[in-house]
Amino acid sequence: MKTLIVGGTGMIGARTALHLRDQGNDVTVAARNPLTDDSPVRDFPVLLGDYTEQTFSAAQLEPFEGIVFAAGQDIRHIGRGVDEAAFWEKTQSGGVPRFAALAKQAGVARFVQIGSYYHHLRPDLADTLPYVAARKAADEGARALADDSFNVSTLNPPNILGVSPGASAKRYRRMFSWAAGNEPAIPDFAPAGGTNYMSVRSLAEAISGALQRAESGKAYLIGDQNLTFREYFQMLVDASGGNRTIEERNEEHPLLPDGFIVQGRGNVISYEPAGTELLGYTLGDCARAIGEMHQTVMAASAD
Repeated sequence: MKTLIVGGTGMIGARTALHLRDQGNDVTVAARNPLTDDSPVRDFPVLLGDYTEQTFSAAQLEPFEGIVFAAGQDIRHIGRGVDEAAFWEKTQSGGVPRFAALAKQAGVARFVQIGSYYHHLRPDLADTLPYVAARKAADEGARALADDSFNVSTLNPPNILGVSPGASAKRYRRMFSWAAGNEPAIPDFAPAGGTNYMSVRSLAEAISGALQRAESGKAYLIGDQNLTFREYFQMLVDASGGNRTIEERNEEHPLLPDGFIVQGRGNVISYEPAGTELLGYTLGDCARAIGEMHQTVMAASAD
């Protein structure tokens, strides 16, 4: 299948591009800027553009049979002094459906959007959290375009475990340095609460399955393992050879600040994923993924 990955230079998009190409697909990555030499997809065809500024045209999208939209932005991407309402409209609630509509106009047959699990599990959070409301609107707005000629589906995953090789991996150095026991200023505990986690490899497999078999107009709640934050932190320590046991405290932690825990510290989001057989992705992959992250970060740190 001739496929375009929007957000193809990001961690999820790049891993998906590599996976789809390995399966024999003809893959192009869409990016806002030219690819860097350390990008894992530097040898892929590139379509430059910015969906938030509506710079893509229907003519550019017309050659593609399928599009994977993996460019949705979250709370980490809001800069200082940015109008939050305008940001969410451009990047999520308005921007995603507008791009999906352009793909439909171009005659693209299949469109897979990568969303988020929060609104799927807890629609009430959309009433108070603009980020969750924007994700919900993006999901529903894109799927509203589905018909017999335009197969649109959304995959709503949990926290994704993975890291891209190169410069981006260096952002995780402090986390794995702490896990190895080399950051005495960072306390040895995990905040209370927990959630579901999924490897980027499993997500790429689910995306491939959705491109082939997803029901048009449907949103799939996907995921893998339910872990407390203490269990997640312990996996980091074990993968790094930290040789110690992490305890749980109902306190904010610098490696997982309260602002990053959407459901609130002390709360747990757990569920059994849906569509695993239809989409055909691997389960029980979190420990392996964290081990792979450690290896990638250590390799990047050595450069």
